[in-house]
Amino acid sequence: MHQDAMRMTEGSIPEKMLRFAAPLFLGNLFQQLYNTADALIVGNMLGSGALAAVSATGTLVFLIISLFVGISAGAGVLISRYFGSQDHEKLEKAVHTNVAFSLAAGGLMTIFGVLLTPTFLEWMDTPPDVQDQAADYIRIFFAGSLGLVLYNGLRGIMQAVGDGKNPLRYLVFCSCLNVVLDIAFIGLFHAGVEGAALATIISQFLSGLLCLRRLLHTDGPYRVELRKIRFDWPTLDLIVRYGLPSGIQNSVIAIANVVVQANINDFGTMAVAGCGAYSKIEGFAFLPITSFTISLTTFVGQNLGAREYQRAKRGAVFGLLCAMGAAELIGVLLYLTAPWVLQAFSRETEAIGFGVDKARICALFFCLLALSHGLAAVLRGAGKAVIPMISMLSFWCVVRVAFLHYMVPITKSINTVNWVYPLTWALSAVFLGLYYWRADWIHAFEKQNA
Repeated sequence: MHQDAMRMTEGSIPEKMLRFAAPLFLGNLFQQLYNTADALIVGNMLGSGALAAVSATGTLVFLIISLFVGISAGAGVLISRYFGSQDHEKLEKAVHTNVAFSLAAGGLMTIFGVLLTPTFLEWMDTPPDVQDQAADYIRIFFAGSLGLVLYNGLRGIMQAVGDGKNPLRYLVFCSCLNVVLDIAFIGLFHAGVEGAALATIISQFLSGLLCLRRLLHTDGPYRVELRKIRFDWPTLDLIVRYGLPSGIQNSVIAIANVVVQANINDFGTMAVAGCGAYSKIEGFAFLPITSFTISLTTFVGQNLGAREYQRAKRGAVFGLLCAMGAAELIGVLLYLTAPWVLQAFSRETEAIGFGVDKARICALFFCLLALSHGLAAVLRGAGKAVIPMISMLSFWCVVRVAFLHYMVPITKSINTVNWVYPLTWALSAVFLGLYYWRADWIHAFEKQNA
């Protein structure tokens, strides 16, 4: 076995999961730090208006990339399963088909994102006083989106075989580069929000190229060879089958979040700036959630591929408890320190107040967010991606939009918008928890492919 990979079908479960999750956590930490640095630099150097322009585009970015990244996650399920069962022929096809898909998806996202930027911002009711800056930022971001999609696809390959260390190294380097470029473009060259977008896409392209270089030179069975990058149609069919539910789920949730953002936009620029700053801080709560969800999907996929059913169950419970505990700890800290932390992003008292209100409503419920994402990750690793999709579409989309549609006009309070998050986290956690305990997800892959 290649030294970069980690076979999770043997050895201590806590040791394997923590060893895999630790570099993922550090990588996500650096990603969040440079996302936060973007907001800090933009907010302090360019003002709350520019911060609102960048913040207003966050849900839009997630909406566009989530479909492609979600489908690519289907490749991760296949790769982890083939790696666990040591089926090298199918592993090779899944790897190269995923790379081909990432290149095609990145190209499409670039073209449509750049052309439709004004339309997207109009749909979101972006405040008129920040619309021009938001358009400049998002158009440049989309112009370089191939790097983002490629990085996510290649990182997914490495993570599916248990390699979390190399993506961490590349992300640390590129995160630091992004901060340096932010300061240079905004502070020295006075490039405004366009400079922040340019710094981001340069860093993303470099991280994608570093991942590609690693996979080109590895001696593992998941090695990428340029001449083999093509669509294997039966493999693509499986990737889409396992990934499309996640892609649809992420996209529709993103559409619902665009509706949420539009409701926030209605409360003005200070609300957008304050809630945007809070979102950057909230991102730190996602660090253990994202780390353990990726770990859970990989662990479950590899062990079910090796028919280690009881080990898969024990690992799922351990990962869920770790994700919930870590997320809740961050939530308590955020609840207590929100007024002081938010001051780093904006000097506007009104903007800080909006951010604090959201923190005081959402932070103590991060354990429910972790449980919902963790259960979804377990089921995806087992090949049951449709169930998380149903849950997220029902609660994170339909319930969110309906709640906002009927309640915001009645209360006329932004706190109504804030409460929609813990409400839908709780509903989806209950639904997925009931399915997890009652259904035979352990043998789902064998039944689907019998």
